[in-house]
Order: sequence, then structure tokens, then C-alpha cells
Amino acid sequence: MPSAQPLRAVFAMDPVHLPLLFPPPLMDRLRQSALIDTQLVVRDFADPVAAPALAQAEVLITGWGCLPLDEGVLAAAPRLRAVLHAAGSVRSLVGEALWQRGVAVSSAVAANALPVAEYTLAMILLTGKDVLGHRERFRAVRLPPSSGQTAGVGNLGRRVGVIGASRVGRRLLELLRPFDFAVSLYDPYVDAAEAATLGARSMELEELLRHSDIVSLHAPDIPETHHMLDRARLALIPDGGVLINTSRGALVDHDALTDQLISGRIGAVLDVTDPEPLPVQSPLYTLPNVFLTPHVAGSLGNELERLGRTVVEELERLVAGVPTVCEVRRSDLARVA
Repeated sequence: MPSAQPLRAVFAMDPVHLPLLFPPPLMDRLRQSALIDTQLVVRDFADPVAAPALAQAEVLITGWGCLPLDEGVLAAAPRLRAVLHAAGSVRSLVGEALWQRGVAVSSAVAANALPVAEYTLAMILLTGKDVLGHRERFRAVRLPPSSGQTAGVGNLGRRVGVIGASRVGRRLLELLRPFDFAVSLYDPYVDAAEAATLGARSMELEELLRHSDIVSLHAPDIPETHHMLDRARLALIPDGGVLINTSRGALVDHDALTDQLISGRIGAVLDVTDPEPLPVQSPLYTLPNVFLTPHVAGSLGNELERLGRTVVEELERLVAGVPTVCEVRRSDLARVA
């Protein structure tokens, strides 16, 4: 229980998320550390109704739907000292004005990484068993598979290539440890020794693509990674391989990927696309070798409480005068999602 005086705080997000982020027991805990109007959830920082609370706010508790924190917001909140983000990336939220002011920023991105890693692990296991292909064939012929249809199926020794030792990538590597996979990792910031400690063999990108049955993308969407999987690199994935993308659609040249998928040479599990959502006429909706989901790998439903709990714990640290553990640094933004 915090021992110091509560901080004045304001919610800034789409109010639809608030009950799931902070269910009643967690909201009660939050109110022990914050003087906050739980009925006020700011969507428009210029709204006169929000002005008195913003003028006194020391902490903004933000989430999905929060507008960028620009000079106007800082002018409306002269006492602001911290932003606690109950979601993942803050790249669209924070800007130069916030850093210049010296406002501390914390994000629940690590908590959001867990469900993404869990989704990815599930898809790796399912695609390694060719469960999605078996489902399609079973629907069509309603007979069990022949031995010829299962000869190359299974997860023993399956080669899994992870692109990006991001928070999700690292959590996935941790989840993969109990299984009999041969795991490789490409990340320009991770050397061979660190990769080994993460349970993977370090490879260059092209080498990883050539030697992976399943390729899983976990790199940030930054200029250096735009279309990092272009036509030439997609062609390196072995026949029958599967690409899993739970990161950002822009990491992949979708025209080139669509051609590969239409040919049937590889398969894909895509939770993110470019554009998002895809046009209604896209063939990816109906191709049997594509498993398409509408950006649901991240926190949903009761998983949002994990994000809210992260924020409450960070708020308690602020009140107690101890360092936060989920701080986002200005220098991080050049190479994180």
C-alpha cells in the first residue's frame, strides 16, 4: 500500500476500454494511489469539461484512443510529470514536446507481449501439425488422412525462425523452450552469445529464411524494416513453409506475399496485414493455406486487466518514490514498435 500522498490523475483513452482495463477491485486499488474522477475519461483534450482536471493532473493514464500528447495538451496540463500507458506502443502518442518537458513515460507493452507470444506459440504448434490443412481436407472429403498426407507432419525438430528479439520475440523464445524445436533468431542487435542464452541459434536474415519451416515476425515497424520480407526474401522460405505475422503488416510486401500464397507454395498465419483490414476482394480471405485473423493476438477481453494492473503497479511506484520498471526512453523509439 502506498504510504505517500496520492497523485492527481486523469484517464485519457476511449472510455469503452476502461471497465476491462480496471475492473472494480483494480480500480479501488488505483484510487489508493490517485486522486482521480473515474467518471471522466478524456477523448478531446480541448473539451472545456476536461480543463479543470487537466490543469491539476500530475499523471495521465492513457490507452487506446488517446490523442497525441502535443504542445496543446502540455499547455493544458502544466503539472504533468508522468504518462502511464495502459496499452502497447507509445510511438503515436508521445512527441518532442513531451520529451523536452521531461515527462516520464511508462507503457504496458511488456504485459501486452504475453498474449501475442501465446497466440504465436499456438499457431506454431498447429501449423507444425498441419492442423489447418487437415481441417480443410476433412471438411471436403470427411475421411481421415492417409499416411502419405501425414508423412511430413509433426513438431519434432521443426525448424522455427524468429525475426526480432522484441519483447514479444523474447517471450516467444521463452515459451518455445519446452518443445523439441530447432530455433533460430535474426536480430541485428543480438549477437550469437545472447541468442544462445535466449535458446536460439543466431542467423542472418537470408540464412534464417532458407532454414526455417516456420518463420515468425516480431520486428518493429520502422523505416529500416519496411517490406523487410520482399519478393526475393519470401522466395527463400522453403516449399511448404509457413509465415506467421503478429507484428505489423508493413514488414511484408503484401503483393509479393499474395502471389506466393496464391501459388500454394507456402502458407501464412496473418493477424496483421497491409492495409488493415484487407480489401474485401482480397483472395487471402478464402485461400485454404491462409489463416487470417483481425488483429486479435494482443490483449483482448479479460487480458486487458493485465495492462491495467501494470499501470497501477507503476503508479504505486511513483507514489512511493521508487523507479518505475516499464519506462519508455526517448532513445528506445528508434527501434521499437
